[in-house]
Amino acid sequence: MSFGETGVAMVTSVRMAPHLPLIFLFMIHGVSGAGWGVRYSHPHICALKNSSVIMSCIYTYPTGHQITKVFWSKLLIHGEEPRDLSEDPEYSQRLQYLGDKQQSCTIRLSHVTQKDEHEYYFRFTTDNPSVKWLGRPGVTLTVTDLQVESPERVTEGDSVRLTCKSSCALTDGATFIWYRNSQPLTERRDRNNQLLLQSVRREDAGRYSCALHGHTYISPAVYLSVTYAPKSVSVSISPSGEIVEGDSVTLSCSSDSNPPAEISWFKGGTFVGSGRIYSISKISSDHSGEYKCKSRNEHGEKYSDAVTLNVMYPPRNASVSITGSGEIVEGDSVTLICSSDSNPPALNFIWFKENQSSGVGSGQSFSALQSGRFYCEAHNQHGSQRSDAVTVTVKGRLVILYISIGMVCVAAAIIAMALIWRSRMKKRNDTQESQMNHSRSHHDKHEACDAKMNEPVYENVGLDKKRP
Repeated sequence: MSFGETGVAMVTSVRMAPHLPLIFLFMIHGVSGAGWGVRYSHPHICALKNSSVIMSCIYTYPTGHQITKVFWSKLLIHGEEPRDLSEDPEYSQRLQYLGDKQQSCTIRLSHVTQKDEHEYYFRFTTDNPSVKWLGRPGVTLTVTDLQVESPERVTEGDSVRLTCKSSCALTDGATFIWYRNSQPLTERRDRNNQLLLQSVRREDAGRYSCALHGHTYISPAVYLSVTYAPKSVSVSISPSGEIVEGDSVTLSCSSDSNPPAEISWFKGGTFVGSGRIYSISKISSDHSGEYKCKSRNEHGEKYSDAVTLNVMYPPRNASVSITGSGEIVEGDSVTLICSSDSNPPALNFIWFKENQSSGVGSGQSFSALQSGRFYCEAHNQHGSQRSDAVTVTVKGRLVILYISIGMVCVAAAIIAMALIWRSRMKKRNDTQESQMNHSRSHHDKHEACDAKMNEPVYENVGLDKKRP
């Protein structure tokens, strides 16, 4: 009969002949006396560790005999009487005889372990001291535990099959129960010893174990790792409150991924560092900006949302600007404006005049009515800074009038000199033109006289005077 097969195994025996010694009954197999025998329901039993095993059997004997003793035994030793297991300290508390002295010889053996793997036999004696019966072959007991067979890791979206394995085929109809992280997967109760996870999710990762329904034994757990690309990437800032220039700030990148991801840091679009922690000691306003981290593993990558570092600092680069000229007329005013670089912006401005201990005004702008050197102080909750001084000059109206009259006189003198110079130049030009005209007339007359002297008539006169 094959392992795990159910059925009936008839144990044959020998009717004791009057002249055969008693030991012969123990040694002869395959021969059955009329009416003598032991029949085991399952000659091979595969039992789960720590479970209870029922070894069922029926024994028969000829009428006219009375049963005096029944018991189970193991490890037959040649020439020795089989030992009663109920008297063995290893079995006495775990063995319970469920049969009788009539026909049934069933027992229950509790909390079985690998130490209980033996062949067990039923033995009975009658009122005839020479008749003792041993049912051979007996019941072979194999004790098994459960082991989960599973791949170490699986990628999210794939399918995976887990198997609950035993070293032998369990005799009883087994209903398997699966556990994840010690919690039963009630929907996974099946006579099939396999657990199929389709389209695995990251939530399916955990420690898996199996058991048989109705048994307390649970297999050792096996961890199933589900690998997946980074998810839920985020950045946290410590300290979480207001950040002031000079503080130390730590940015932490967290992501859900398997295997763990490599982390890169970016300010804007510029790479600034790597690692799950990005630390800035003695932070300055130059560190202000948007930061984000990138989480990457072999299955993909993902960026966090950007977080803003807003670094607070006191006023700096304070300066005063003047609208218009720094010189004004008495009674007028000039507007001075105080500006600075600060975070948060400076809202408190105080104006001072050099050589005066107290302020002369407040506000970002100030109207100066007097001559002097003025400066401002810009304040926010983190500090203050004083600007350089600027000079304001106020001139009286009489001075301005004198200057204006003087300028007019100078202008009139310049105009008069220009007119005189122009008149003189005109007279000079006229004299030169008259002289040029007179010279041109005299020259014309001289040329006319020369022309007449050269005429032929005069030549004729000259010729007549030479004649005798």
